[in-house]
Amino acid sequence: MAGNKVIVLAMTAILVLIGLMCIFTVKETELALMLRFGKVISTDLEDEQEPGVHFKPGLHFKVPFYHTVRKFDKRIQTLDAQPEHFLTSEKKNLIVDSFIKWRIIDVVTYYTAVGGSSLRAKQRLGEMIADGLRSQFGKRTIKEVVSGDRSEIMDIITEKANDNAKQFGIKIVDVRIKRIELPREVSSSVYRRMEAEREREAKKLRSQGEAEAVRIRAEADRKRIEVISEAERESEEIRGNGDAEAADTYAQAYNQNPEFYALSRSLNAYKTTFNDRRDVLLIQPDSDFFNYFNNLNGNNPTLSMPIPESGKKAPEVEKETASEEIAATEEVGESSQAEKASEPTPSEDSSPVDKNG
Repeated sequence: MAGNKVIVLAMTAILVLIGLMCIFTVKETELALMLRFGKVISTDLEDEQEPGVHFKPGLHFKVPFYHTVRKFDKRIQTLDAQPEHFLTSEKKNLIVDSFIKWRIIDVVTYYTAVGGSSLRAKQRLGEMIADGLRSQFGKRTIKEVVSGDRSEIMDIITEKANDNAKQFGIKIVDVRIKRIELPREVSSSVYRRMEAEREREAKKLRSQGEAEAVRIRAEADRKRIEVISEAERESEEIRGNGDAEAADTYAQAYNQNPEFYALSRSLNAYKTTFNDRRDVLLIQPDSDFFNYFNNLNGNNPTLSMPIPESGKKAPEVEKETASEEIAATEEVGESSQAEKASEPTPSEDSSPVDKNG
């Protein structure tokens, strides 16, 4: 009885194992391919709505040890290609680093062409993209490759690579360049050329700025001269009007009391002349400078007639008398400073007079 139970359990386990071996599942992200002794089974199992897809996602059956199932990733895969050296139309060497987005669209062709090896498929794709980049870079300059035609280059390479990748059951989704670099020996020369260009542009801008500065400075100097000239003209005009008004005021004041005006002018001259006790003045005793010292009554007969106001004509005698007295007083006051330190010289008609009288 116990032996029968063991046999039943063994048979059950064997049946379960065989059942599990007859069942396989296909996920949404997978493509499955059934093989019979290493050969692909005919496409009778192929999905009519999705050519190249042999099994829909779900549960499927196979004959153990007779059928073999290979599964491949259905999602978009990334190939990070190794940096390659390419020559431009200027014979400049560039280091280009790119990547490729691709996926399997025909699993049978993919398995037949590359044996189902993703490593071999990536190798073939890398060679195709490198050939395309080499061809496109050879037709363009560095400037066009770096800034101008990069998108156009990627579109052309993607289109041509797709045509070639169909033989492997692969579709190229996108090709992109990560970076473009110059070799170290070339980058230094390019940097020097760029530096020279920037320096030339800087000199040009600097010279333009200096020319503009000279123009602005000249314009400012011209305006300054005009303003100063106008100000000097106005100042001279105002000064002339002031002098005329002052002369008129002096004339009016002099006509009110000519004798007092002459006395005030004489006293100012005395104060200016005798400002130090050590001063010595050589002058004629009967000079007009001492009119008020010689005339003890304080009267100056030469100024008995009034001086006319500004704009009026005076008699000849009056004009000559006033002019002589004023001129004599001012001349003595102005020349006294030059004669203060002079030593007295003996003379028959002159004698030293100190400021004490």
